[in-house]
Order: sequence, then structure tokens, then C-alpha cells
Amino acid sequence: MAHIQCGRNVLRGLVKNGASQRSSDSITHPMLFASQGLRYRKLEVILTTSVENLGKAGETVKVAPGYFRNHLMPKMFAVPNIEKYAYLIREQRKLQQPEEVVETVVKVVPQTKEDKMKQYQAAAKRLDNARLVLRRQIRVNKESGTPVYELQSPVTRDELVAEVARQLCVSIQPENLYLPEPFSTVGSFEVPLHLPKSIPLPEGKVRWTLDVKVRGK
Repeated sequence: MAHIQCGRNVLRGLVKNGASQRSSDSITHPMLFASQGLRYRKLEVILTTSVENLGKAGETVKVAPGYFRNHLMPKMFAVPNIEKYAYLIREQRKLQQPEEVVETVVKVVPQTKEDKMKQYQAAAKRLDNARLVLRRQIRVNKESGTPVYELQSPVTRDELVAEVARQLCVSIQPENLYLPEPFSTVGSFEVPLHLPKSIPLPEGKVRWTLDVKVRGK
């Protein structure tokens, strides 16, 4: 009983001395809290940057006062959780975080040989069934007795390829057109097409052709 009473007297002395002094060393002495069965209160702070094993930037966490005072606050890793700091952190994050960009993910499905062959066949039929119309400046040649409407500038193979892409929306190469020499007069022409033999021809057709009509302006 004498020991217990002595311990109580020591605690009362510590509390009394702490109340009369500005310093809180005697009040916050660990032995005092251990004797009274109390724990240190943790502080609520707002993290200004992500801290490992603690939280991400902008989160509110609870930490020991000493950890905040000696580590987080000197390095500006956290600020006290009060309204003015919370407002500043929110405004800062608005400035730092760019607007979210919604990205549309397009899944590309690889084409099979059958799909490619169907596309080639559809393009070939489009060329074979269409008529390509070109307009050119002409001049009339009457030297032979019969008027001949000659083109001021002949139609070359490259021009035909460009017109096929523009009018028919089909991409071909110059070597796909059999054109020994450019067109120099107006009229209708049937240009043979050199397409892969793997593209099956329609029934009764010997070869793919392109119908071209050259008119004068």
C-alpha cells in the first residue's frame, strides 16, 4: 500500500508541475501516459505528395505528432487538416491534374485470306461494271478531210489511275492497266486490267476490263 500511495503522489506532482509550466514536457512524458493507460493522440494531415505505406497525394491520414513534425512537415509532404490548407490542396490539384481524355480503343481484327479475296473480287467487279468519264480540252483537225477531235493533252496511265481512285474509290497501280500509249482523241475505250489470276472471273468473261469515256469540254 505504501508503494501504491507513493506512485500516486508522484503522478499528482507531475500533473501539478505540468499545469504551472508552459513547457509540456512533464505532461507528455511517456511514463505518465503508460501509468495512466493513455495513448498519444494522432494528427489528421493532408498529404501533398504520395508517401509509401502511408497514402497518396490529397488523401487525409492520421499520423503520430512526432512523425509529422520531424519528417512530413519539414519536407512539405503533408499539411495540417484544416480548412485553409484543404482548400489550397484542392485548388493545387485542379491545376496540376489535366483534363481526362477519353480514349477510344479500337480493336483491330486481323483479316483472313478469304476476307482479302472477297475485297479484291468486289473491287474488280466495281472496275469492270463502271464507266470512267474524263473531260479534256480538244482541237479539231481537218487535214484528212474528216474532222478529228484531238486532245490538247493526251490521257496517260497515271491520270487514269488517279481518276479511278477519285471516281470509283478503288486503289490500283499503273501496272494494273494495259495502256500501250496514251489516249489522244475523244471516244470510248476498253482498257484491259492486269489483276491477279487468283481473283475469279465472272462466268462467260475472259478478262477484266475498264470502260473509259473521253469527252471534250
